[in-house]
Amino acid sequence: METLSYKNEQISYEMIRKRIKNMYIHIKEAKVIVTIPYKMEKGKAISVVEEKKKWIFDRVRKQKQNPKEEKMTEKELEKLKQIVQEKVPFYAEKIGEYPNKVRIRDLNYAWGSCSAKKNISINEKLAKYSEREIEYVILHELCHLKHMNHSKQFWNLVEECMPDYKSIRKELK
Repeated sequence: METLSYKNEQISYEMIRKRIKNMYIHIKEAKVIVTIPYKMEKGKAISVVEEKKKWIFDRVRKQKQNPKEEKMTEKELEKLKQIVQEKVPFYAEKIGEYPNKVRIRDLNYAWGSCSAKKNISINEKLAKYSEREIEYVILHELCHLKHMNHSKQFWNLVEECMPDYKSIRKELK
């Protein structure tokens, strides 16, 4: 167990090594779990956690105040479905790649995902976010249809379709 300090508060977190490419910080039921690749130096992981400590403390505080995150209202889910139905074809046309299926699901690990079978899932929790943030996630996942990684070409494609993606992306973190 590691300890993180912020404004006279302390939180313990567990660091787990797995066979993954990227580091992830999960906060569930006010518990913090940091998953890192085997090859990542522990010191590097700790400094990333330090950089994200304000966000971590905010999320933990929010989850302690409201242990079960609010369910999406029917109106919010309808708004999300409408945006997805409108923006998937719009960005698919721009990119020149079309998904086989698009689903809105309760994902605990990401805002969206794209499978090798060209199926896209969008996290229903995005219903609480702005249309622009939802659009970014849709675009991000659609770009994976062309580049199944986060290479320079991938990010260039994202930027080509949404030049301000970096500022939107920061809001989601």
